[in-house]
Amino acid sequence: MTVIAVLARPPRAGLVLPELIETTPLGEQAVAELYEALLRDTLLAIDRSGGELLVNYLPDEELPAAHRSDIEPAAELRAIAADTLEDVSAVRFEPQVGSSRSARAGNTITHLLETEGVSSAAVVFGTAPLMSRTIIDSAAMKLRTNEVVVGPAIRGGSYYAGFSEPIDFAESFAGIDLERLTARAADAGLETEFLQLSPRIQTNEDLLSFVTLLRARVTAERIVPEYTAEFIYERGIDVVESEAGPELVVDSSA
Repeated sequence: MTVIAVLARPPRAGLVLPELIETTPLGEQAVAELYEALLRDTLLAIDRSGGELLVNYLPDEELPAAHRSDIEPAAELRAIAADTLEDVSAVRFEPQVGSSRSARAGNTITHLLETEGVSSAAVVFGTAPLMSRTIIDSAAMKLRTNEVVVGPAIRGGSYYAGFSEPIDFAESFAGIDLERLTARAADAGLETEFLQLSPRIQTNEDLLSFVTLLRARVTAERIVPEYTAEFIYERGIDVVESEAGPELVVDSSA
């Protein structure tokens, strides 16, 4: 069984997905609600898979002072999980440790593999809404014969990174992390396998592409991430043609 750590933050306005706030018509509160919907779909996919869910949260003292609250991040995220999943008794909630995203992800994976002795462990970021149960279970199968399994996102990113052996994680999730993770695996003499390409929502371009795909899947009556889809439709988020090309719009009357 693969332990899948979701590196999560509490969905607070202005704290999460800052590039979306800067580059889309969505405000801080709407972006926070989108992040929560993405996170809920991630938790649900992992819970439905054969993996073990670990919510790896950023503790309050690591948050910027403007985004701290009387409610501890662990409690806030536990409440979201409890409202999303039928049973949270087996879900682990543990604080992230490290000074950067790469350090926190690396510390989590290394601890799980070397200290807890799990057979495989993965990190995800809770913002890849099409990472389904099928994809997660496929990754677990690939980790039986490959030491590293990576799910590629657009622009050189990754939405899933699984390991049965640790690598050098220094700056491994910075910049073009897909290529860097693969290079670090090769440096350690490890085999890397890949999952299907799937969007990870970070920028206006990411969201624009995803909204188009989501609405097409709804029209075709295909499976969609339920919480994220509900948010997109309730907010009236769509893509229209403009003189400059496809443009993300929000229906103000929605």
